[in-house]
Amino acid sequence: MSHLVLIVDDEPGIRTALSGILEDEGYETVATGSGSEALSLYQGRRPDVVFLDIWLPDRDGLETLQALRDEDPSAAVIMMSGHGTATTAVKAIKMGAIDYLEKPLSYNRTLEAVAGALGRRLTSLEPLPSRQEGERDYEPAPPLSLLRESPRPQRTLSKATVLYGLGLHSGSRTGMAIQPLPPNSGIHFVTLPTGTQIPCHVGMVADTDYATTLSRDGENIRTVEHLLSALHAYGVTNLLIKVHGEIPVLDGSAVEFCKTLDEVGVVDQPAPRRELVVDRPFQVGEGDKSLLLEPYDGFAVSYFLRYPPPLGEQLCEFELGSPAGYREEIAPARTFGFMRDLKMMNELGLGSGGRLDNFILVGDDQVINTELRFPDEFARHKVLDIIGDLYLLGYPIRGKVTARLTGHRDNIRVLRQILAQAA
Repeated sequence: MSHLVLIVDDEPGIRTALSGILEDEGYETVATGSGSEALSLYQGRRPDVVFLDIWLPDRDGLETLQALRDEDPSAAVIMMSGHGTATTAVKAIKMGAIDYLEKPLSYNRTLEAVAGALGRRLTSLEPLPSRQEGERDYEPAPPLSLLRESPRPQRTLSKATVLYGLGLHSGSRTGMAIQPLPPNSGIHFVTLPTGTQIPCHVGMVADTDYATTLSRDGENIRTVEHLLSALHAYGVTNLLIKVHGEIPVLDGSAVEFCKTLDEVGVVDQPAPRRELVVDRPFQVGEGDKSLLLEPYDGFAVSYFLRYPPPLGEQLCEFELGSPAGYREEIAPARTFGFMRDLKMMNELGLGSGGRLDNFILVGDDQVINTELRFPDEFARHKVLDIIGDLYLLGYPIRGKVTARLTGHRDNIRVLRQILAQAA
């Protein structure tokens, strides 16, 4: 009688390829892209071995591993990932995984792992305690006196999904699972593999050098601003984001996040959203470098940029009227960096994931690595960053931003000013 192998991976190509390899060697296979369905299949069919991906859209691989071990302490589970870390591998093994494979999978290594798993069925390892997702508390950002109920509904995703890529500053392979949350939950990050929950809020901001970093209990999530910019533009108010250390940079803009939101679908929820309605001027800086947030019936951003040639002076003015307008005018604008700053960034341990296709590299007299998508792409990206950083109040903004020569640090400073005056 052949052994049954359960393959759990969100990528159809991986499921097909792995099934082919194993069936050629005489194994029977069953496959799914869902962690929840994997548990049901295990309960119903009791496979001899499970290949389990770290990144799954409905529940991550470590949660699924824990559920399998709770169901059957002898479950022989082989974890696999193309975007994991050594820390993830260590935790998976401590939780009872038999083995941990890096993608792309080696034919021989795959067969060795199956043989090893069949020979080492665990019988006595106690599963580590795990807090199930349903037990977490997901609450919206703290209330402010400027919050007003809007006729617009709260929004979330129609279903969960996974994205993969590199971290711009860490240079590490990373993955991100985004999952719907019910009304009045807010936006939350959960770090993997540690499971640390970090609310999407300015109070969690730890660093603003070259990107915005959130931190809690020693765990960091870098480069949140591009994703938050897209969520702000699409009006997503309730969402769970699971990530390894840094949000994937993708092509250096927010356009891939917009594509994901469009493909998955953003849905209205049966609860009105609350907006932060600016009722007075808030300003940081002065003179040439300043940022002003003032009352306005809508949400608009004006950004003036000045750099030495080849950038020169650029002005971008944008009003957020619809996700489509944002997707066309702002989202494609990529992050940029200068040759003269590379040494300093390397010394700070930043920019390690910078590739020729995920940011704009500017030399002494020209853009080095790409064609610009807009003549004023640099100013448009600054607008993108502002839209993202300002969402760290936890609520959509109703007001107008006028900024000159500012960056992430100034965006966060004005949010902290709002908190101090409108708590």
